[in-house]
Amino acid sequence: MKEQNAALLIFTRNPELGKGKRRLAATIGDQATLEIYKFLLNHTKTITEPLQVVKQVWYSEKIHENDIWTDDVFKKHVQVKGDLGIKMSAAFERALKEYDRVVIIGSDLYDLSSQDLNLAFETLNTHDVVIGPATDGGYYLLGFNKNIPKGIFEDKQWGTGTVYEDTIRDLKKLNYATLEPRNDVDYYEDIKDVQAFQPFLKNIDVK
Repeated sequence: MKEQNAALLIFTRNPELGKGKRRLAATIGDQATLEIYKFLLNHTKTITEPLQVVKQVWYSEKIHENDIWTDDVFKKHVQVKGDLGIKMSAAFERALKEYDRVVIIGSDLYDLSSQDLNLAFETLNTHDVVIGPATDGGYYLLGFNKNIPKGIFEDKQWGTGTVYEDTIRDLKKLNYATLEPRNDVDYYEDIKDVQAFQPFLKNIDVK
């Protein structure tokens, strides 16, 4: 039975050559970066598809029809214009009008699992906020129970190593819980020793 009071928001970029993951592309090139991002998208689909919650895919630019995100499983939306805080705030605001528990993730986490996501939703039964710290100083997951905490998407240097710390400061008066740290993929160093990525790195001249 699907939990109709819970929704997962998956933020994703439209997979196009030369767009997205620029820090990774600077080392391994555009084509390998695109193939890796497609691999990460498929991983995200695999771990989210079985979840017994409403699943929404939020595209960076436009909705893609007939892609990996099948319409019978994933509801499709387009992110609003603005920085990441504005985009997430708008998506949460819309979702929280329909669902009591809402969790957001990106689509570039190879070490994220279905169990992590189920734990996040379970945590929101007893906490106002759940957050998953990324090893680079950001966060890979954020979830709310009914309300968006004041100021949580404001005054942040998105894409830097201060985001998690600054966000925790906004949560200090709330009942929040943290998950185990996970590593998102931004740099060559994030994947160079991970076996799953080796097929994409063969014959690559690291810059």
